[in-house]
Amino acid sequence: MANDNNILNELERVKESVAKALESAKRRGATSAEVSMSKQTGLCVSTRLREVETVEFNHDGALGISVYCGSRKGSSSTSDLSEEAIESAVCAAISIAKHTSEDPYNGLADAQLMVKNPPDLDLFHPGSLEPQFAIEQALAAEDAALSFSDEITNSDGASYNSHQGLRVYGNSHGLLEGYPSTRHSLSCVTIGERNGEMERDYEYTVSRYVDRLEHAKTVGEKAAQNTIARLGAQKINTMTTPVIICAQLAPGFIGHLVSAIGGGSLYRKASFLLDRKGEQIFPAWMNIEEKPHLPGYLASTPFDHEGLSTKDLTIIDNGVLATYLITSYSGRKLDMTPTGHAGGTHTWLVNHTVDDQAQLLKKMGTGLLVTDLMGSSVNIITGDYSRGAAGFWVENGVIQYPVHEITIAGNLNDLYKNIVAIAGDVDQRMSTLCGSILLEEMKVAGS
Repeated sequence: MANDNNILNELERVKESVAKALESAKRRGATSAEVSMSKQTGLCVSTRLREVETVEFNHDGALGISVYCGSRKGSSSTSDLSEEAIESAVCAAISIAKHTSEDPYNGLADAQLMVKNPPDLDLFHPGSLEPQFAIEQALAAEDAALSFSDEITNSDGASYNSHQGLRVYGNSHGLLEGYPSTRHSLSCVTIGERNGEMERDYEYTVSRYVDRLEHAKTVGEKAAQNTIARLGAQKINTMTTPVIICAQLAPGFIGHLVSAIGGGSLYRKASFLLDRKGEQIFPAWMNIEEKPHLPGYLASTPFDHEGLSTKDLTIIDNGVLATYLITSYSGRKLDMTPTGHAGGTHTWLVNHTVDDQAQLLKKMGTGLLVTDLMGSSVNIITGDYSRGAAGFWVENGVIQYPVHEITIAGNLNDLYKNIVAIAGDVDQRMSTLCGSILLEEMKVAGS
């Protein structure tokens, strides 16, 4: 209860600072203004080889203001919330605005789109910020990993993080809203060795609720298991073969869609999905729904970075691209209505066709299961996709051996349309909730 009262009091203090900045901007002649502030308090503890390496406390926060003088924009920020510092930041923003070029697309989002009575999404669940608890969690995870097998020969450490904070946004439409949130995580990274060959892998758990984190012992053991599974990796020949992108990587694979349908890419004409709204880009059975208001989820938010209300949205409807992701600026550029995506996307739900990865492996038969991706060569303009990869070779639906030092490649236009199936093994740690993905085929460059 004390934590709840503290954060609510802090929320009111920050709202007062935001209101003062807005009043100052109006008094000094700004046509309109918007102010946002995030504050975060937290603890990070890291260990390595069963010894404590770092214990760090942080208390960060900054107030950012953007003012509009007609169609000229100026921005400034300050971490000092004294009246003098806020006045100085406002003066700096107005001075900058007077010296910038006019841009007719500048300005606040439409007042009619602003959030009203934002819902409580159950995002605030503070944990202990006592170092001893964090140290115990990190040490327990690492000890479990190092004790798991003689083949785990080294550690890149374990880390426990606990943060609580708030976000406030206000603008000259009269909007002034904020909410608190928390985030806790525990991770462990191990190194294994077999016959002189070494591999590295990890495991982590993250949640807004401390009591929903996986047990430290489980995290450590999974890190060790993941590492051991990679030992004895082989090279494979260059080929074209079916590929499964595992559930931990699937959100990133689907995530290239975000850049391609974002307003910034569209008005710059830098997207392979330009002018493709209403077209089928995925299989007809595939749907993606955005659900910003799921209580307690990591990507839930009541309003976006422009104060626009977030709402349920269909992104992909039976394979068809149903919407673009539009901010107020890109909306003016493209003559489209903003969709509440300033600052990014919210929770995406991708439907599945089979229950788990085992069924997906059986459906694939023979091919490649990708469990790690390295580097990035994804061209959003053309859709060309090429990534370094590692994983497992599969025959008759059964994993045979680990593989490494390969590259997978294709074009997202073809890869998205030729998704064969998606499993229900969703990784709940992600903001895009999508299980393992079976692709009809990809080019695999090996030996």
